[in-house]
Amino acid sequence: MISVATTTHAFEALPGFAPRPGITHVVFDFDGTLSWLRHGWPEIMLEIFLPLLPRRADDTESAIHENLLADIYALNGKLTIHQMIRFAERVRERGGTPPDPEELRQRFQATLDQRIAERAAKIREAKVRPEDFVIHGAGALLEKITARGLKLFILSGTLEDRVCEEGALVGVARFFGARIIGSRQNEPFSKLAHFDQILREEHISGANLLSFGDGAVEIEATKKLGGLAIGVASDEMHNGSGAMEPHKRRALLAAGADALIADYREPDALLARLLGA
Repeated sequence: MISVATTTHAFEALPGFAPRPGITHVVFDFDGTLSWLRHGWPEIMLEIFLPLLPRRADDTESAIHENLLADIYALNGKLTIHQMIRFAERVRERGGTPPDPEELRQRFQATLDQRIAERAAKIREAKVRPEDFVIHGAGALLEKITARGLKLFILSGTLEDRVCEEGALVGVARFFGARIIGSRQNEPFSKLAHFDQILREEHISGANLLSFGDGAVEIEATKKLGGLAIGVASDEMHNGSGAMEPHKRRALLAAGADALIADYREPDALLARLLGA
């Protein structure tokens, strides 16, 4: 059972949370943690899955939605193919012929890429501001972390060249320099391995590590290495609403997050809570 949390000003501290004044390195996931360019991706995935899932006599559509979203968010942070493999397993469990995971991934990626291209075009044409596609308050938080002299990294399962391009487009890449790590085409990718590499190359321990992420994978990796893991249960539909996405929140709790936030409002207060006043 998960113990009762303490929530203050959109900061939900879990039992055992304590500030870490020794933090020297801060690692951010990208999509859903810094960038909002891919917002709405779970609904795209759900729209692909729903028509392909065999129904049982006692099914309700609401339960199917909930169960599929639980699977989707539980694997958030892993390469997309893992969600497709999990769905194919669900189809098989129900007696259906499982779809090809790679074909599902390509369908999903094509639809998502179209959405991203449309949003990117609006930024380039100055129809919207770049900061409209940054998680609320993230820019101010990055400024304040930089001013404290802490070292910033991005670690994302998205293709590295895409992270660099999109990070520059929305105005956050400048805080990270060359410290942007993403996946590479046709190469295995492990966030835990990359976190471990950061610790080794920077000659630090988990006690010096703070991470922010909206996926279970980065939370689990941070905790395994002894770092402070902050789950970002960002709203996929309304940036800056201050509301935590409930499916995302549940997945982050299950992954062992030390604290949860919806976004980065009140960055000074947030850093004081995390690092100690």
